[in-house]
Order: sequence, then structure tokens, then C-alpha cells
Amino acid sequence: MRDPILPRLAAGAMLLLLAACAEQSILPSGADVGPQPTIKAPVRRLIPTVDIAPARGWPPGGAPRPAAGLAVKALASGLDHPRWLYVLPNGDVLVAETNAPERPEDRKGIRGYVMGKVMAKAGAAVPSANRITLLRDADGDGVAELKTVFLKGLNSPFGMALVGDMLYVANTDGIVRFPYREGDTAIGAQPQPVAPLPGGPLNHHWTKNIVASPDGRRLYATVGSNSNVAENGIDKEAGRAAILEVDIATGRTRVFASGLRNPNGMAWHPQSGVLWTVVNERDELGSDLVPDYLSSVKEGGFYGWPYSYYGKHVDERVTPQRPDLVEQAIVPDYALGAHVAALGLAFYTGALLPQFENGAIIGQHGSWNRKPLAGYNVVYVPFREGKPAGKPVELLTGFVDGNGDALGRPVGVAIDKRGAILVADDVGNVVWRVAPVGR
Repeated sequence: MRDPILPRLAAGAMLLLLAACAEQSILPSGADVGPQPTIKAPVRRLIPTVDIAPARGWPPGGAPRPAAGLAVKALASGLDHPRWLYVLPNGDVLVAETNAPERPEDRKGIRGYVMGKVMAKAGAAVPSANRITLLRDADGDGVAELKTVFLKGLNSPFGMALVGDMLYVANTDGIVRFPYREGDTAIGAQPQPVAPLPGGPLNHHWTKNIVASPDGRRLYATVGSNSNVAENGIDKEAGRAAILEVDIATGRTRVFASGLRNPNGMAWHPQSGVLWTVVNERDELGSDLVPDYLSSVKEGGFYGWPYSYYGKHVDERVTPQRPDLVEQAIVPDYALGAHVAALGLAFYTGALLPQFENGAIIGQHGSWNRKPLAGYNVVYVPFREGKPAGKPVELLTGFVDGNGDALGRPVGVAIDKRGAILVADDVGNVVWRVAPVGR
């Protein structure tokens, strides 16, 4: 017997998608970027803005456009939804081929159904390969001649960190580790649990990234919120919207910083030694709110979510209100623009591209809740004396074609051993390598 609810859901989804196309950005270009972005009044609508670039993938020979003086080529292609990168000391590159786990509580109701359709259109609904692949470019020509499965049977893996002779991997529900010897091309050992991370059947923001402290004693883990603005109840947000600190020796975990809706990339600034992160802010307040951001992370700091955004701008959708917490909210250091979906972050420390020294390289996955589209690029933010100093410079563009289709979507970024910039492209299924022309 045909399920009578499916046609109604499909029709409702279509109406929502069609009706959500009217609202659009009214700010001048760049007004929502920098240390003092314009924060306009929210646009509250029954039906939020939806404008997504349908995932198509690259045609034969296709590639993103590099900035002047740079060249781009595929370090490796034919991957399965590559999301995150980690460069080992010997130059081997690890790629997390991954996607969301089963989350039966995260797609309930008409709203959940619509969001599922939107994410599928964006290329984000493929099954997770649940593996880490190793790429090796031994001859230095910028193309990996070895592409092999390094770890398999993981659970939506994302962040990776090598500390001594142990490789730490952040699955969606916990950190595990494996013994590693330099030059290994595969690991067959069973995972050793280190510390659990918030997961479960809701698990709205599923990606968990990790970086090690400079002394190798602690890991810092990003955990995104379980909702847009706590609409599932604040009790579902325990240990979330935060960066957690994990003691490697004991597995003990504490909240290092909170009120960060969906932090992803993290990196230590090479001059100041301060931890920085990029954060995806909340949706459904219009095309011009709220800017995603790049910020230093203060121990014990509270950054506003869900009660306020960009400092003390109160989000009236949240109940109950918490004016005491709003008063404590830290203003982020640098806005990247509304809905750009900043995910990857690496500070440039190589010698191949000295013009980017100590600046932030950021992979911006691209918007779904803004018109016109934003993100879908890789940018460089210059730093001076440990702080952002200037407007973002686009390093890679052309991920969206003239028809509005996504040929690729950048996610994680890294600096390879020779100093080139690596970019994971989860729609193009490529890891791109950016280097000076002729190098």
C-alpha cells in the first residue's frame, strides 16, 4: 500500500523550497567581513532562505581557478567524499573519506525532511566510507603515485593528530588511537579508546576535529551543537557547541571554551602560540546574518551560542533567555561573511609561498541559507603580530559554474612538506595541490 504521507511531504518540501527564494542579501559586498562587520537587523520568516548549488562534480580536465601566480593540480582524484587532511612528518598525506553517520533523530518531521533534501542536493547525503586513505608523492611532482587504504572500519572519522608514535583519530562519537611507525602505509591494529565525544541518534553537527597541544600532553576537540539554536532543548547540548580539552594520559575531558555553535578547523598560530578556530554561526536569520568567523580561543571563554551572536546581539528565538551569559559573550576576532561555511584552517608556515607567511588559509564549503551564494572558495587572511590584518584574498575559486552548479566544495586545508597548500574537495572527490606557477 502506498504511504499517503510521502506525497504530502514531497509537495510540502517543494513549496518550502520555492517560497524560500525571495529574501536576499542587501549589504554591500564585504560589509560582513573583517574585525568590525556590519550586523544588520535579523530577517525572521516562517520559511527560511534556501539557495543551494546542486552538486555536479568536475568535468574531465576541470579544476578550480587559482589566484595570479599560483597553479593548481590534483594530488589525487577518485576519492570518496574527502573531508579532512593531515600531513605526517615524512610528507605522507592522510585523507579522511567520511560523511555523516546514521542520525535517526536528526531528520524527523517536515523540516527535517526538507533539510535532508537540501543536503542531498548539496552532495552531502552519500554514505560514509569510514576510512582514512594515505597519499604519497615520493618523486615530488605534485601527484601522488601511491593511494592506499590506511585505516578502515572507523565511525565517521574527521580530525587526526600524531603525538609521538600514536596516531589519534576523532570518530563522530569518540577519540581513538593507533600505533604508528614512520613510513607505514596501513595500520591493522585495533583502535584504543581515548575519550568519548558527544554523539548519539541526534548528533546534528557530527564532525569532530582534533589538534594536539604543542607539548603533546593534551588534545583539543571541536564539538558542534545539536541544533541550529537549541530548538531541541538545551539539555541536548551537554558538552556541545564547544572546544573540549582531553588529557591524553587519563582521557579526562573538560570544556575549554563554549558558546561556539559549530567550530571545525583549529590551529596554533606560529608566532603567538594561541589556539584559533573557524566557526559556523546560526542560520535562518536572513542572508546577511550571522557572519561565520575566525577567532582566537580563550580558555574558559563563552562566545554567545545560542543566546547571542557576534557578542551581545540577542537571539530572541531562544527560550529561556540568559542575559547573564549574554553579558559574558566574547566578540570574535574576525568575520568571514554570512553563511560561507568556513571549515578548514591552517596557518601558513612553509617556504614555497612566503607571501602567505603566518597567515590563515581557510576552506569555505559554501552557503545553503543565503542568496546570492557565498563561500565555495579558499581564502587567505593576512596576519600581523598574531592578529588578522586585512581583507581575505581568494586563492581558489571556480567551484560553482555559470549555471549555479557546484563542481566542487572545499573543506579541509593543510600545508604539505614542501610548502604547497592542499585542499580536500568533497564534491569533486579530489585533493587539490596549490603551488607557485612552475613549481
